Amino acid sequence: MPTPSIDLVSEFTHDEQRVALVLAGGRMLSYRELGGLALDFASQLGRRQKRLVAIAAEASEHAVAAYIGALQAGHAAAMLPPCDNRLWDDFQAAFQPDFTYRPIDGRWRLVEEARSAGDAEPLHPDLALLLMTSGSSGAAKAVRLSYGNLESNARSIAAYLELSSFDRAALVLPLHYSYGLSVLNSHLIAGASVLFTGMSVMDSDFVSTIDHGGCTNLSGVPYSYELLERVRFRDAELKALRMMTVAGGALGPDLIRLYRNHMVARGGRFFVMYGQTEATARMAFVPPESLSDKEDRIGVAIPGGSLGIVDAAGEPISQPGIPGELVYRGPNVMMGYGTRRLDLARGAELETLNTGDIAVRDQHGFFRIVGRRSRFAKIAGLRIGFDTMEQALERAGVAAAVVGDDRGLQAYVIGAHPTGRRARRILAEISHLPANLVWVATREDFPRLASGKIDYACLQQEMLEGRTEIRCERGGLLGAYARVFYPLAVGRNDSFVSLGGDSLRFLQLALELERLGMNLPDGWERLSIAELANRQAAGLPEHRHASEMPADLVLRVIGILLVVVHHETLWPIPGGSGVMMLLAGYSLARFQSAHFLAGRIGHALKPAIDVLIPYFLIVAAYAAAWRTIPWASMTLTGNFGYAEPERHEMIPYLYWFIEAYSQTLLLFALIFAIPAVRKLARAHPFVFSLGLLGVAAVARFSSPSLVDLGNRQIFTIYWVFHLAVFGWGAGFADTPARKLALTALAAAMLGYLAFWESVWFGTTVKYLMIFAALLVLLYLPRVRLPAGIGRVVAQVAVAAFPIYLFHRFVPEILMASAAGKLPVPIFQLLAIAGGIALGIVSGKALAGIRNLRGRLALGRQPELLSA
Repeated sequence: MPTPSIDLVSEFTHDEQRVALVLAGGRMLSYRELGGLALDFASQLGRRQKRLVAIAAEASEHAVAAYIGALQAGHAAAMLPPCDNRLWDDFQAAFQPDFTYRPIDGRWRLVEEARSAGDAEPLHPDLALLLMTSGSSGAAKAVRLSYGNLESNARSIAAYLELSSFDRAALVLPLHYSYGLSVLNSHLIAGASVLFTGMSVMDSDFVSTIDHGGCTNLSGVPYSYELLERVRFRDAELKALRMMTVAGGALGPDLIRLYRNHMVARGGRFFVMYGQTEATARMAFVPPESLSDKEDRIGVAIPGGSLGIVDAAGEPISQPGIPGELVYRGPNVMMGYGTRRLDLARGAELETLNTGDIAVRDQHGFFRIVGRRSRFAKIAGLRIGFDTMEQALERAGVAAAVVGDDRGLQAYVIGAHPTGRRARRILAEISHLPANLVWVATREDFPRLASGKIDYACLQQEMLEGRTEIRCERGGLLGAYARVFYPLAVGRNDSFVSLGGDSLRFLQLALELERLGMNLPDGWERLSIAELANRQAAGLPEHRHASEMPADLVLRVIGILLVVVHHETLWPIPGGSGVMMLLAGYSLARFQSAHFLAGRIGHALKPAIDVLIPYFLIVAAYAAAWRTIPWASMTLTGNFGYAEPERHEMIPYLYWFIEAYSQTLLLFALIFAIPAVRKLARAHPFVFSLGLLGVAAVARFSSPSLVDLGNRQIFTIYWVFHLAVFGWGAGFADTPARKLALTALAAAMLGYLAFWESVWFGTTVKYLMIFAALLVLLYLPRVRLPAGIGRVVAQVAVAAFPIYLFHRFVPEILMASAAGKLPVPIFQLLAIAGGIALGIVSGKALAGIRNLRGRLALGRQPELLSA
């Protein structure tokens, strides 16, 4: 009797030209080459005895060849998350694999586990694959799948999707996830190809990668489509894309309509599908031609399978519209579960799969999910068991009640803030969910039923009411974000950083939130609005004193005051603009680096809007007064020394900083527009910062000898860019060694500029001041101030940019008639105070206009507050 097995590729291995896999960098692997690699791997396992091999399910030819080779030779494979060491340890303890195959010290290694002869329990001949139940619990529980399960499901999917050798799938789902593995299986069995993108759908290179790769198919979970909307995927021109599919949870009807219409417009198809790992991935689909009025349906059974509904007693329900548990029959129903090696010797134990979902059937035979029978939810494509989450927290000594739905996981924890933080960390780790989909709130006790059991329905309702409050409270937390970021739509999962915030909005929003009574925690700018709301609702204390302020805000105030004093008195105390350039780089690292590193250049450049609009209004005012256009200022190049304010070619010199700041943003944009640079910077951000600093230093010391601008060179970008890079590096100096390295480089370079290249006392003061500011950023992240002084500092920091723009209007326009009539010291003091006051008033006026527009817009368009 032949040994059961399945060969996904042998039908096409005779064809040297047929592509099976497209790998990173565009390298292609033919079916013949993949078949050869699989054969080599199978020979290493041997064929005399059936073995279990645990494979690190990376998106690489190594993992795919091992998977195919094990199945070809009649062995059983377990596809495990490549980076979850705890799950690997649990799996090895429970299932005792005969081999493990994963990268060790940078190389893929097949390791045979040492055991005494006869120690390992035998495996059932039909067993082909073990998949963990979405990795959502700490326990090692696996779905046992047979060769027949895999083949029937792969062929069924290939049939209803009409896959052919002309198709190429972009694989963005992990191979240890049944949906991701089914994409691979169904395409290989149809002779199609699979592209491993090696990146997130949020990466700016994603669209170009799948376009240049000739991808015809793209499959994702609902969370994938939410991310695709953020990057405006539907605006992209993809020449080959003919089909998109979604499964792994319920995609909202609005998004279904958007992508259905998008695919119809380009002559393609959009498939909504339903499945579970226990059914080898797929059980139902909605034919695209039937989708237009059935966006809330899961559709009909896949070819070869059947769906039905049963009541609480297990009796079939045949009438439409009556809810019951959804059951499925088909050749892809799993053999059963397994929790230990001994279970792997058992044969198939199920013919019908009780899905745990409550569904109704309409008059056309289409099924719709209306609820859950048991306590679990599919979140971002993962099935999360609430009971297993509670058990994991209980093992960690945390008393918790866990609820949730397809939009997120909510835990209510007995204890104080540290317990809540620990619970959130544990839940995120064991559920493998994105951090913004896990929420924790603390309570004194749980609501109870008369039986003494926890009232989960009450907690579920509390969770939903909390979301409604967050979504609809326009005068509260979400409203504050919406006003500051108007006209952007703001959602509960957005954060300050994800919305493209900058240092100016940081200050404005911080004041807004503190007026709401929030004591903002360190790193709040990276927390989602929902997470901040949960902290506020739970009254979680923070570990910093209320009067502490971020050091960069204090430095911003010092910098702008130095600029104003220097401009009004011409005292030899330069350095304010240098400190502000340092802070500009630090702000880019703190708020925009995630966008730069991901290639989202447009998001990273958003801060320039708030700077350039008022600047160009000033340029327009000068143009109207002079009756000529100052082209150097219009093109932001007046700092290069070729234009003169006296000839009305540029506005006054003091605005050079705006030009240098804009050029700094442009340089960063050009640098990070290069994919290879982004890859290097993502892998080694601090080392990359040091390299960039080296480039800036070369420009600083070599450019003056190449371009002679005289005293005007101090305004040029090459003269100050290294200061911005020092600030950028400070944002990534997150260890003592890195801080020390940056300090040493700054001491050498700034010390040289202060004492060796210095031409007058003011130069020395300038660079020593910049060095001191850098030390503060590195070693004193927060500064404690008396409450009254802290409020004043915050107001000046918020108004720093308006102060810079308008402070010279006081002595030159508002006080022009008093020039020569007042004693010089009095005139200067009034000019300084007036310049600061005018900036603060202007800043409040601009913020008031923005808030008013935001409030009016929210009143007219509540959709700006997206749920």
